Amino acid sequence: MTSVSPLIVVLGATGSGKSHLALDLAREFHGEVVNCDSIQVHRGLDIGSAKLPVAERRAIPHHLIDIIDAGEELTAGAYARIGREVLKGISGRGALPIVAGGTGFYLRALLDGLSPAPERDHELRRRLQTVAGTRPAALHRFLRRLDSLAARRIHPNDLQKLIRAIELTIRAGQPASQIQAAPRDAIQGYYVLKLGLNPARAALYENLNQRTAEMFRRGLLEETRNLLEHGLSPQAKSMGSLGYKQAVQVLTAGLPLETAIRECQTRTRQYAKRQLTWFRGEPGVCWLPGFGTDPAVRSQAIDLVRRYLQGRYLQEKPGHSAPEPPASEIPLVP
Repeated sequence: MTSVSPLIVVLGATGSGKSHLALDLAREFHGEVVNCDSIQVHRGLDIGSAKLPVAERRAIPHHLIDIIDAGEELTAGAYARIGREVLKGISGRGALPIVAGGTGFYLRALLDGLSPAPERDHELRRRLQTVAGTRPAALHRFLRRLDSLAARRIHPNDLQKLIRAIELTIRAGQPASQIQAAPRDAIQGYYVLKLGLNPARAALYENLNQRTAEMFRRGLLEETRNLLEHGLSPQAKSMGSLGYKQAVQVLTAGLPLETAIRECQTRTRQYAKRQLTWFRGEPGVCWLPGFGTDPAVRSQAIDLVRRYLQGRYLQEKPGHSAPEPPASEIPLVP
């Protein structure tokens, strides 16, 4: 029988307690945590990314945190390649890999793979970004002429996706929608259990409001100022992320601090809503009704993982009872 290793995924909106639940599971089942947050991969972006301090990681190994400089970018494809090697190493040590984070595109690339596509063309992207800065509506009109199907799928204000779709179409000489429909290189050798955190919306939003204000109190402005003083461009992609964007505006454009906090709170709630919409389309998720810090949620998650692991092991040992069903067949936890 081909060896298949267990893999746990903890997903959900920002502020739902993914990191804490991943730590609890890692401690319970001899696990190691793999970050799946596109901001926490950057060195120096600590407060604004809600990065768990080293002292609070309970001596549990964490991977894919602080792996690139603040001015660099890590594409989903690069994340998937590095992440799969990390998973292989964890499984090879006999530990349980636990992927935790809210960047859905990273997770999809890691588990499902990406369609074959040409590499980025930085000069072309620069020209398209210039157009986006002066005539943003022109990008969507241009994409409609190149690939009407892709244009229907992408919102006219989603400049990042518009630029990538145009870039793909021009570089590959065929519509981006055709490229993205090509077969993907899904991960092999893993039996995946996905746990989704789903706290009440009002409670989540209140938590995000408080966390955002706390980030500014804990020194987000000082952290951002330090990055800029050490040469990071205010236009760097990482500086466009939640919290840092507003901090840059305070430091360079005179935006009042209270206005920055309110705007960041609003944008963060909107982002959380988009994350939940994305993850609702993720197949096979066992949704847990609460925060990852809730004792009841922790108990439910531990029970699910224990049954999952027992089922996996039983399947590999002849003569035992039937294993637990795969994640896609496990019902929602009430």
